[in-house]
Amino acid sequence: TSFSTPKKKKRDDGMREHVTGCARSEGYYKIDKKDKLKYLNNSRAFAEEPPADTQVRNPRRPGRRSEQRRLLSSFTGSCDSDLLKFNQLKFRKKKLKFCKSHIHDWGLFAMEPIAADEMVIEYVGQNIRQVIADMREKRYEDEGIGSSYMFRVDHDTIIDATKCGNFARFINHSCNPNCYAKVITVESQKKIVIYSKQHINVNEEITYDYKFPIEDVKIPCLCGSENCRGTLN
Repeated sequence: TSFSTPKKKKRDDGMREHVTGCARSEGYYKIDKKDKLKYLNNSRAFAEEPPADTQVRNPRRPGRRSEQRRLLSSFTGSCDSDLLKFNQLKFRKKKLKFCKSHIHDWGLFAMEPIAADEMVIEYVGQNIRQVIADMREKRYEDEGIGSSYMFRVDHDTIIDATKCGNFARFINHSCNPNCYAKVITVESQKKIVIYSKQHINVNEEITYDYKFPIEDVKIPCLCGSENCRGTLN
């Protein structure tokens, strides 16, 4: 006896409807060329058009850098330029090196030309209070550490880079410096950034004025510039 196989129905979207409810249980069967073309066209269109969130988040998409430049130029008038420069400094750090200095011990030198009024490096360290700074300064003297790298941010906060800092702590003082220090606020947090005062050539030492308060015990200055004050304080 031969049983007549039921005719396969098609759904509204043109795809074949499975009688058993599962394509795997019906074995191999041929697909019409028209149905196959419909499926291929749909899958190709989906592959060529990624979802909206991927288009926004993909940083390697062509034209991404040009879009960032346009955004930066459009924000320059409304946002703080220091914040934009600081963000650029995080992603494009200046090439610097530290080596022996003719001013004092170690120094920081430029390995690339730096234009005027550019962020050179951030002064990184631990944010501590004045009471902790006094305790650490005494402890550093007892441990035989000749130099403590503490930078005052404001009346209450000091950045200590003596044991955990970056290359900025090697910058020497000069009475005629090529850089200056500036306190900027990034996400409600104060940071110290070294700016270039003028054009800096390759292998030129980075210097800034420490601006120590005037004290009775003087610290000699060895910068050697024409207008040297003779002392740091």
